Amino acid sequence: MGIRRDYITKPIFRWAKGVLPSISDTEREALEAGDVWWDAELFAGNPDWDKLLAVPQAKLSPDEQAFLDGPCEALCGMLDDWKINWEFRDLPPEVWAYLKAHKFFGMIIPREYGGLGFSAYAHSEVVRKVSSRSLAAAVTVMVPNSLGPGELLIQFGTDAQRKHWLPRLALGQEIPCFGLTSPEAGSDAAAMTDPGIVMRDPQSNELGIRLNWHKRYITLGPVATVMGLAFKLYDPEHLIGAQEERGITVALVPTNLKGVEIGRRHLPSMQVFQNGPNRGHDVFIPVDHVIGGVAQVGHGWKMLMSALAAGRGISLPSLSAAGTALSARTTGAYARVRQQFNVPIGKFEGVQRRLARLAATAYLLDAARRLTCAGLDQGHKLAVISAIMKAHATYRMRDSINDAMDVHAGKSVIDGPLNYLGNLYRAIPVGITVEGANILTRNLIIFGQGAIRCHPYLLKEMLALEDKDPARGLDDFDDAFWKHVGHSCKNFFRAWWRSWTVGFFAPAPGNVGNAEPFYKQLSRYSACFALVADMALLTLGGALKRKEMLSARLGDILSELYLLSAALKRFEDEGEQPSDFPLLAWNMETGFEIIDDRFDEVFANLPGRVTAAFLRTIVQPGGRRRRGPTDRLTIECAELLMSPSEARERIVPGIYLGQGDDGMARLERAFNLVHETEPIRKKIRGAGVRDAKAALEKNAITAEEARLLQAADAAVDKVIEVDDFAPDELFPLAPGK
Repeated sequence: MGIRRDYITKPIFRWAKGVLPSISDTEREALEAGDVWWDAELFAGNPDWDKLLAVPQAKLSPDEQAFLDGPCEALCGMLDDWKINWEFRDLPPEVWAYLKAHKFFGMIIPREYGGLGFSAYAHSEVVRKVSSRSLAAAVTVMVPNSLGPGELLIQFGTDAQRKHWLPRLALGQEIPCFGLTSPEAGSDAAAMTDPGIVMRDPQSNELGIRLNWHKRYITLGPVATVMGLAFKLYDPEHLIGAQEERGITVALVPTNLKGVEIGRRHLPSMQVFQNGPNRGHDVFIPVDHVIGGVAQVGHGWKMLMSALAAGRGISLPSLSAAGTALSARTTGAYARVRQQFNVPIGKFEGVQRRLARLAATAYLLDAARRLTCAGLDQGHKLAVISAIMKAHATYRMRDSINDAMDVHAGKSVIDGPLNYLGNLYRAIPVGITVEGANILTRNLIIFGQGAIRCHPYLLKEMLALEDKDPARGLDDFDDAFWKHVGHSCKNFFRAWWRSWTVGFFAPAPGNVGNAEPFYKQLSRYSACFALVADMALLTLGGALKRKEMLSARLGDILSELYLLSAALKRFEDEGEQPSDFPLLAWNMETGFEIIDDRFDEVFANLPGRVTAAFLRTIVQPGGRRRRGPTDRLTIECAELLMSPSEARERIVPGIYLGQGDDGMARLERAFNLVHETEPIRKKIRGAGVRDAKAALEKNAITAEEARLLQAADAAVDKVIEVDDFAPDELFPLAPGK
C-alpha cells in the first residue's frame, strides 16, 4: 500500500492538484447543501431496483385529504381566472382573506407553531389542484411554502425566531417574500452587490446591520410585510468576528422599516400574481434578525441551496403536472366532441400523435412528482433531483400546452372567460425562467452538480485535493482514487456486456411482469452513463464545466433515467394496471430514444476523438437503434383520453373540473353526453338514416333517445362557442367613451 501510494498515487495527486480548479467557497456551500438519493444509484451505474420499489408510496393523511376535498376545493370554486387577470388584476379581497383563514400560507409550518404541518406530497397536491384553476392563486399559495422565510426559519432559525415568526406566517398575519435576484445578479446570485455593514445604532448603541439593496422579480414583494433578504455582509470594525468579509447572509426585514421602498408591480407574461422590485436605503436591523443568528452569518448561500432543494422539487413541478394534466384532459375531451368531415378529430392520426404525447407526459410527470415527494417526505434534500424536476417538468409542460393549443386550434386562441388554455399558454415563460433559469439548470447544474454529488468517489477526491494537510489529503485521495478505479473498471465491463447483449442479461427486480425489459434497459443505460461520465471527467477535467453542451447532454441522460425510473415505480405502485401499460411503454420508448440520441451527440462532440470512438463501440455497438414508440402504441395511448374510464382518471386526476357554465364545465358535460349517446348514434347508422329526426320517424330510436341526442348536440355547440366582446367592453376607458 505504501509503495502504491508513494510511487503511483502521489504523482497522480500532484498532477490532479495542478489540473483541477480549486473549489470556491460558494461552490463548496452549494455542494454541501442538500443530499443525494435515487440519483446516486443511477449515477453509480448499477441501480438497486428493489431499493426503489421499497420506497413508501406518497399518500395523503386523512387530514390532508380532508383539506384537499374541503378548503382547497372551495377555494377553486371562488376563483375566476378571467376576472382575476383582466378585471381585478389581483386576487379578490375575499380570496386573500380565505387563504389566510384556512392557513394556505402555513402548509409547511409545523403544527406546534400553528401551521398545517403538511407532508411534501400534500403541499404538492394542493399546489397542483389550485394550479388547475388559477395561476395567480397557485403562485400566491406556493411562494410562502417554498423558497421563503418560512422554509428557512424551519431549517435554520433560532428558537426565538421560530416562536415569533412562524405562528404569524401560518395565520397570514405576515405575508412573506424572498429577495434574492438583483438587476446585476440573476442566475449568478454570488455576484450580488447588495451590502450589509455590521455597526452599532448611533442612537441606541444596539448591534445591528445597515442594509442597502436593490432587488427585482420578487414574488409577493408588493404586498409582503416581511422579506427574507439575501445580501453580502461586511464587518469592518470586527464587531462579530475577526473576518471583515463575511459572505452571503440572509436576514428578516420587516417592510415597514424606515428606508424600505416597495416598487411598482411587474406584470410577468400578463400574469397578475403580486410581483415587483424593491429597494432599501440605509435600513437598520438588529443583528438577531439574521436567520439563525450570528452562527449563520456567511452561510446564506448554503441555506438558500438547501431550501431550494425542497421548494424547487415541489412548486413548479406541481404546477407543471397540473398544466399537463389539464391539457391532456381537455384536449382528449375536445378531440372526442369536435367533429370534422363527420369524424371526431381525435380519430385523425395527426391529432392522435399529440393526444398520445399528452397522455404519456401527464402519466410521467405525475409519476416523477410523486416519487420526488416521497423522497422529500423521507427527509432527503434532493438538490440534483429538484433541478431535474424543475427543468424537465416545465419543459414538458410547455410541449403539452403547445400540443393542446394545436389540437384546439381557433378555440384556444380566442381569449375570454370560456378559454381554459389561453392563460396557461401565456404563463409558460414564467415557469421556464424562474427558480433558476432552465438554460442554466440544464447546461450547468444537473450534470455539473450531479457529477460531483452523485458520483460515489469524485467529491471525496476533490475534498482530498483541497485538504490543507498534504499528508492527510494524500491518504484520503489514495483511498478514494483506487476505489474509483475499481468502480470504473466494473462499470466498463457492465456497460460493455449489457450493451453487446442488448440488455438481455442486465438486472431487473423479480415479479414485475411485462415491465421487466424496461428495467433491464435502464440498468444497461445506467452503466453506460456512469462509464461515459467518468471518461468525460477524466479526459476533460475541470474544462468540462465550460463544455456546457456536453454537460447538458449528459444531464439529459441522467434526467431521463430518473423520470423513467419514476414511471416504473408508479406502474408497480398502482398494481401494474394493464390499461396503463401503453403509457408506460410509450414513455420508455421515447426516453430510450432520447438517451440514445444524447449518447450519439456526446460521442460526436467529445474532444478526444479516440476516446469518443472507443466509447461508441462499447455503448452503441450497432449505432443508434432507438426509433421511439410505434404508431400502433401511439394510437393506443391517444384512445385512453377520448373515453371515460378508470385509466383516463388515473392519467388526469385531481384537477378542478369547473363549475356552472364555465368553459371547463361545458366541456365535461359535452364529453359525458357524447359518450352516453354513442350507442344511440350507432342505432341511427344501423337504420341507414342520417339524423335523429329520420330515425325517430322510422322508430329506430325512442323520443327520449332523440331528446338526449339533442341535448348532446346542444352541449357540443356550447363547447365550440368562443367569446366575443362589444367595443365598450374591451375599451371602457378609451378616449371619447
